Amino acid sequence: MSEADAQARDNGPRPGGHPAARPDDHPAAGPGEDDTVYRFIERFSSTLGEAGFPRMPARVFVALLSSDAGVLTAAELASVLRASPAAVSGAVRYLVQVGLVSSEREPGSRRLRYRMPDDVWHEILRMRDNLLVRWISVLRDGVQTVGADTPAGRRMAHSARYFEFVNAELPRLLSRWEDFQAAQDTAAQDTAGDAP
Repeated sequence: MSEADAQARDNGPRPGGHPAARPDDHPAAGPGEDDTVYRFIERFSSTLGEAGFPRMPARVFVALLSSDAGVLTAAELASVLRASPAAVSGAVRYLVQVGLVSSEREPGSRRLRYRMPDDVWHEILRMRDNLLVRWISVLRDGVQTVGADTPAGRRMAHSARYFEFVNAELPRLLSRWEDFQAAQDTAAQDTAGDAP
């Protein structure tokens, strides 16, 4: 049994069918806010699913993205997503394995918390960069396999060139993003410093 499974089990239903209440399990929300956030999570995770992201990991990813702290326990995720602990456990395991979420121990507890990197989209593009290198290599092998002078070989060569171009441009794009973000952060600090 994984730690997330054990944690979810420990926080699961008690006699009478009610989960053990813990003051830190549910962030305060205004009337209707939980439903509004839940609908956003479902809408955005569906969009990610259309792009090939597995459904439950997408829901957990968006739940973390939409939480103020960017960090939640398995029990909190199950509550926010109205999902089973087993589904949450599998989803966080997937997200940790692909590097989109990290796990950490809650201070003074055996419970794990799951954290999203502050600049998660930057991390996603960096991971995609590694994937592009593998795609280029496989496509170049495919060209050799089917023959460079065949229609399939030409399509594969065109695909490999496209990914080589994107792979060459991606580091420059990420560097420009880092410069842009640093300038935005500086401007925000300057504005905060000017406030009375």
